[in-house]
Amino acid sequence: MTSAFEQGSSISSLGGGRFVADIPDGWQQGRGAFGGLVLATLLRAIEAAEGDRARITRSLSGELCGPTLPGPVEIVTTTLRRGHYVSNIDAQMIQNGEVVAHASALLGAPRAVRTPTYADPVPSRVAAAPDWREVPVAALPVPPAPVFTRHVEFRPTGPLPFAGGGAAEVHGYVRMRSTPTRIDGPALLGLLDAWWPALFGLDGAPHMMATVCFTAQLLVAPGSLAPEVPLYHTARIAGVRDGFFVEFRELWSGDRLVAMNQQTMAILA
Repeated sequence: MTSAFEQGSSISSLGGGRFVADIPDGWQQGRGAFGGLVLATLLRAIEAAEGDRARITRSLSGELCGPTLPGPVEIVTTTLRRGHYVSNIDAQMIQNGEVVAHASALLGAPRAVRTPTYADPVPSRVAAAPDWREVPVAALPVPPAPVFTRHVEFRPTGPLPFAGGGAAEVHGYVRMRSTPTRIDGPALLGLLDAWWPALFGLDGAPHMMATVCFTAQLLVAPGSLAPEVPLYHTARIAGVRDGFFVEFRELWSGDRLVAMNQQTMAILA
């Protein structure tokens, strides 16, 4: 049986690069669905538009143009270019006649080239992380936590939000409560976006905010990670200006970096 996240981000093809989806209730972050679910739904359409399964998602850039409300949406994909190894595909999510989200992805087949031996430089924070089974699950009451967090298991190894920790960073283990059939590109997008903003490590009170731009690099093949094992999430703020801030996020599996993300967020109130 597929997980709640997989069901919530599922799509149906209309042919000709067009798809429909039904954004479920219960995944909101404010008025609209949380960005990780919206972007995962767009990526499912992009990957379905590419017929070659050897071409896997290497990177995705997206904009959340407005709240995506529970209910039907249409997704229109366009193949910008399809080369020998790489496909560039664009997708727009349309609801009530308006574009509410947009994404562009690069999908690439493996290249049979010789590369030097390389090991990911493991940050000290990741290297010192305890075993995930030793970290208790955080209790996040809804509200004030967003509705979608009921679907996510957080095991923080740092301060909880609004504890006034004085550091613009967050870290800990994360996974969906309903285990997916596999960790694929859409699943990684959902996990990258699930954790609360690092800004909450500085503040003693909540702010309303929204992700407006999202860029992710996916570094593992779909299905190569155990779906029941949490990934270690780290995030830090790179800068705050004019009511916007930029955050760098990473997901680790042991000493292997599996995904990274840069987000721009708007502080709404």
